[in-house]
Amino acid sequence: MADQLRYDGQVVVVTGAGGGLGKAYATFFASRGASVVVNDLGGSFKGEGASSKAADVVVDEIKTAGGKAVANYNSVEDGDKIIETAIKSFGRIDILINNAGILRDVSFKNMKDADWDLIFKVHVQGSYKCARAAWPHFRKQKYGRVINTASAAGLFGNFGQANYSAAKLAMVGFTETLAKEGAKYNIISNVIAPIAASRMTETVMPPDLLALMRPEWVVPLVAVLVHKNNTSESGSIFEVGGGHIAKLRWERSSGQLLKCDDSYTPGAIIKKWDQVIDFSNPQYPSGPNDFLSLLEDSMKMGPNDKGEKLDFTGRVALVTGGGAGIGRAYCLAFARHGADVVVNDLVNPDDVVNEIKKMGRKAVGAKFSAEDGDAVVKAAIDAFGRVDIVVNNAGILRDKAFNNMDDSLWDPVMNVHARGTYKVTKAAWPYFLKQKYGRVINTTSTSGIYGNFGQANYSAAKCAILGFSRALALEGFKYNIFVNTIAPNAGTAMTKTILPEELVQAFKPEYIAPLILALSSDKVPKNPTGALYEVGSGWVGQTRWQRTGGHGFPVDVPLTPEAVVKHWKDIVTFDSRADHPEKTQDSLQKIMANMENRSDGKSESSSNQYLEAIQKALKAEAVGTEFKYTERDVMLYNLGIGAKRNDLRYVFEGSDDFQVLPTFGVIPPFDAELPYSLEELVPNFNPMMLLHGEQYLEVKKYPIPTSGRLISKGKLLEVVDKGNAAVVKSGITTTNAETGEEIFYNEMTVFLRGCGGFGGQKKPADRGASTAANKPPNRMPDVVVEEKTTEEQAALYRLSGDYNPLHVDPNFAKMGGFKQPILHGLCFFGIAGKVVYEKFGPVKNIKVRFAGTVNPGQTLVTEMWKEENKVIFQTKVKETGKLAIGGAAAELAQGSSGKL
Repeated sequence: MADQLRYDGQVVVVTGAGGGLGKAYATFFASRGASVVVNDLGGSFKGEGASSKAADVVVDEIKTAGGKAVANYNSVEDGDKIIETAIKSFGRIDILINNAGILRDVSFKNMKDADWDLIFKVHVQGSYKCARAAWPHFRKQKYGRVINTASAAGLFGNFGQANYSAAKLAMVGFTETLAKEGAKYNIISNVIAPIAASRMTETVMPPDLLALMRPEWVVPLVAVLVHKNNTSESGSIFEVGGGHIAKLRWERSSGQLLKCDDSYTPGAIIKKWDQVIDFSNPQYPSGPNDFLSLLEDSMKMGPNDKGEKLDFTGRVALVTGGGAGIGRAYCLAFARHGADVVVNDLVNPDDVVNEIKKMGRKAVGAKFSAEDGDAVVKAAIDAFGRVDIVVNNAGILRDKAFNNMDDSLWDPVMNVHARGTYKVTKAAWPYFLKQKYGRVINTTSTSGIYGNFGQANYSAAKCAILGFSRALALEGFKYNIFVNTIAPNAGTAMTKTILPEELVQAFKPEYIAPLILALSSDKVPKNPTGALYEVGSGWVGQTRWQRTGGHGFPVDVPLTPEAVVKHWKDIVTFDSRADHPEKTQDSLQKIMANMENRSDGKSESSSNQYLEAIQKALKAEAVGTEFKYTERDVMLYNLGIGAKRNDLRYVFEGSDDFQVLPTFGVIPPFDAELPYSLEELVPNFNPMMLLHGEQYLEVKKYPIPTSGRLISKGKLLEVVDKGNAAVVKSGITTTNAETGEEIFYNEMTVFLRGCGGFGGQKKPADRGASTAANKPPNRMPDVVVEEKTTEEQAALYRLSGDYNPLHVDPNFAKMGGFKQPILHGLCFFGIAGKVVYEKFGPVKNIKVRFAGTVNPGQTLVTEMWKEENKVIFQTKVKETGKLAIGGAAAELAQGSSGKL
């Protein structure tokens, strides 16, 4: 093939190439003309033993096929010897693939230092040593290609893999720094998170899945990234396996900016927490935020609403590196808020201890290295009998261009930052488990997240801390142990060497401490664990992954690098298909969805099974579900949507004008059986990801009977594929069981997050009143009505049939990400509908879009505009100013007065 990607005359070093993915790399590159160094120690996947056999077998295979290869048996810790083999045998090195790996999976409480150290030696130290040895050759020839290997466990954290998650995310920071330093020398570095079967994964994946996880799915992506044609894709992160390839990048929220003064408190941050995690206007950064501009903007602001003062009385907070700079600021802040403080500092904890004692608070010093975690935590237990909060803050810098980096600079940074964080947390963990309470704040940096010149060691260590934190957050959650990570921007002794003095003064450590206290409390309203925050100068933002929709290749055709090139745009473009993966399962999800993707025309992609199910569901007839109700049910419903005791027409069956409020029409179909199930219609269905988007109700008969027996029959109307979500619309007709007369007709639209991308209909059909946008006119409302809900509103409304515990059980609400039980959407739909009915008379139909949540006890403000025979309206929550119902309108029934 003329257009085949070739590597003639180039030399490729592959570590861990005796089997699995490494062997697949070695044989592929040899088949495309490269000379290959096949490195393999020959140990087990746990890193035990050594034998030269594995490498020799692969070399023999390559030579038999007419290729060029030599074996190398060194451990990756001796990376210089591996690269030396390439230079001695072939005279050069062009491509380095750091692939060697081992697993030592064990829950954190049972992890031994050897489990941590061995993983870091192979994955982190090994990748550094090989890259460092190759780097001068790359620079000299102004050409080099590096692939480092992360994993889903690194990107998202994984239970029982705190060590592995840390080592694997270290590869991201390391790669990003290599990409920045290598750019001017045409050295391209990328990192992949592969899902492929190997000796390592055989123990943790079921056999049927393993069969579909062949390493051959990973090799073509790497082949494209290391080819000489790739001159621009560098410092990138790719997820690959099972025929699916996607790219990831960091996404940062616009965040919360508050005034930097005494009113900048933990309570002030918590009060406006929604701003911290608001990704509606995100940034896609490659470095820290513009803190100078943020500081200037902060200085112009008025004082903050301080919110609730946090009280840490009875809690013991341990801060490493607490003797100066940011650590000192943390210690003093905890003391001011009532905590007993353990000041750990290798140089001088005593000054800060004395400062705290002068405040009339308790503190004790712990003069140890963070690496001596047991001694640090023992100081807390000896002094106070417990430890509740650990802030891992100790750090050092040893900056040097990668070309001049050596072990004396690499090892201390890795030991203090990564191993020190592990050791202190490990020593505190048994106490956290026993008391079923713990808060850990770990410190990464923007150098770790985005990479930075001259900081390959620091970037790797700081990203390792983030991977460690994410794994621990998963392990600790059920024990009420929360683990978060911050990337602070402040002037410290560490940063004084690299920032001008006036900036060091402006970026006060005191402006970081309030976030630390907020995260150490029990008051964080949403996502209290497992997150990453950047902070400084009065600004706090959350940073998360964004992933492209990527491309799925047919699984019954061997994948080639040429096919990858052809679909490169799909793989790397962040468009409406992009999503935000948060857990290891999210990696598997794309691959599982691609398993049915075949080239034989029967199922070109995984979508066809869903499209067929949708077609079948559209034709399906429902059997009909009976609903019996009495006057008692009518009164209960009317009370549930705000009827008062003196509204006799709603609450007293003996009233001459006793009636059913029109929105009661949503109740009979609530339990109606639908002739399809959502999991058949869309991929990745999860009821927790379902949102009630819109509701449309037609009242077919007035007066509505105050008791009766009704039959509701549902049908599917349409399924819309939004790329990263699906929209499912169903219609339900409710008739009088005795006469067959239609009483109500409902259309319900549900939004299913993470369930798109199956090749379905892209735009919803225009269905008249049920899909109208209903934009409010550009004038003041004609009528505004306020209605305060009661604290018991949800508890009362649920008795009309919607027993979802989200609306009554605080624990269930928390699982759903809410501070407290929220009001049913159809409850405040009813409240708004009642207002329209009382002001304008009977309605023919009513349509709403649910735009936000309402808490029982909040006040609803409904604004209405009369437009001919239609009332356009919207409902806001008075206390927050946020929209609860938007895009709403009611068409008035004939004979309605419509008078204002």
